[in-house]
Amino acid sequence: MPPIIAIVGKSKSGKTTLIEKLISELKSRGHRVSTIKHSAHRLSFDKPNTDSWRHIQAGSGATIIVSPNQIVQIKPVTEEPDPREIAHLFSEDYDITLAEGFKHGHIPKLEVHRKSAGPPLGQIDNLIAIATDEPLETKTRQLSLHDIKSIADFLENSFIKSK
Repeated sequence: MPPIIAIVGKSKSGKTTLIEKLISELKSRGHRVSTIKHSAHRLSFDKPNTDSWRHIQAGSGATIIVSPNQIVQIKPVTEEPDPREIAHLFSEDYDITLAEGFKHGHIPKLEVHRKSAGPPLGQIDNLIAIATDEPLETKTRQLSLHDIKSIADFLENSFIKSK
């Protein structure tokens, strides 16, 4: 299974922007990148009385909807799965998975920190580095939030297996 790195940080800290830039940089280096987006809100992609909804209601453990431009898997869960469980859905088709959120999971985490957002999160399990726009007093490795190439280098050298 490819490595999973959670990109964590306070709301509006730039997690999505960093992920977008890392996707572009890592892809330019020939890496296959997948992402997982955590949402604290309940979501529903399946509308009542559609065929896929009926499949789930009948007892299917999961269903996949296929159209000419997308594939969507719907799998009801009773509790929020760990990012590693979710990443199994990607199989071995990718070199790295970037997960937005999941600050309470046990996977390696890269925190996005901006001075304007106040202090870093603190007490984050498995924090591997902080991408920041200011120097911080911490023993945790710091990377410039504005140097995408260095952040990609760090991920590539530390987590992505050589092809």
